[in-house]
Amino acid sequence: MSVKHALLALLEKPRYGYELRAEFEQRTGASWPLNVGQVYTTLSRLERDGLVEAGGTDAEGRSLYQLTEAGRVEVKGWFDTPVERTQPQRDELAIKLAVAVAVPSVDVGKVVQQQRNATMQALQGYRRQARSGAGDDLAGGLVLDRLVFAAEAEIRWLDHCESRLRRAATSTAPEPAEPTEGGPR
Repeated sequence: MSVKHALLALLEKPRYGYELRAEFEQRTGASWPLNVGQVYTTLSRLERDGLVEAGGTDAEGRSLYQLTEAGRVEVKGWFDTPVERTQPQRDELAIKLAVAVAVPSVDVGKVVQQQRNATMQALQGYRRQARSGAGDDLAGGLVLDRLVFAAEAEIRWLDHCESRLRRAATSTAPEPAEPTEGGPR
């Protein structure tokens, strides 16, 4: 997630840090809480890089930030460029399962079941949020939809993992011994 670009995009009008944080969380349906310290650290870097500038203060004396021309160009470029899928993000669950199959003492099926249960609970929570109206605004609804679809996809993937584990177990199971002469038939 690009906090830098999201904050730049939210500076369509001058804002102070806490206001940017609140707007970010409102736009994302509070799905990704943002630490106000991270906001101010990011704003400092953006100012250093010439993408934002201090634009005075509001009535309460809070420093306002605004986009520079270079910041507008950066935001436009962000919106005009598709999110690349060539460099997948590290996925802790995929790493956990990949390592688990290599560790003989781990019950990989149990790991899959526990994750499926946790993901189902998360999915139910997202659906409750949607029913409660949490995603009624367009921005929050889009984020909530993404979380639902991601949880559903994870459950399908876990089902697939379980199926592959079963196939692998049956293909590596020892075959019954052939009867020998003089032995039982």
